[in-house]
Amino acid sequence: MSAALPEVSGSYGQKPTLTFPDASPSAELEVVVLSRGDGALVEAGDDLEVHYLGQSWQGGVFDNSYDRGSSISFPIGVGAVIGGWDEGLVGQQVGSRVLLSIPSHLGYGDRGAPQAGIKGGDTLVFVVDIVGTSN
Repeated sequence: MSAALPEVSGSYGQKPTLTFPDASPSAELEVVVLSRGDGALVEAGDDLEVHYLGQSWQGGVFDNSYDRGSSISFPIGVGAVIGGWDEGLVGQQVGSRVLLSIPSHLGYGDRGAPQAGIKGGDTLVFVVDIVGTSN
């Protein structure tokens, strides 16, 4: 049986809305490709450009790039971002929308990120639209 995961509304490029199940999150990284793109594969060491929405499990949205109207770029697969992003996004295709459910040990751990409203031990859920890569 697969882990209970939030339902995602909206399509690639649109700000998503998450509906959480009445269940506890998985203790493992869960990666679901909601829609597969046809672009290049994301490789470790690439600069990855994404739009994203991040929300704590059963909590509020703590960050999203859609409202800002600009994507972000960062090196992927090299420890520059939380482990769940490095593990979950390398190997995906550009143009894909990916749901990540990230347990705290691959997120912000027991410290959390209080300035972002993330408590220690929080499971983080991201919807990530992979816009492009460069290397």
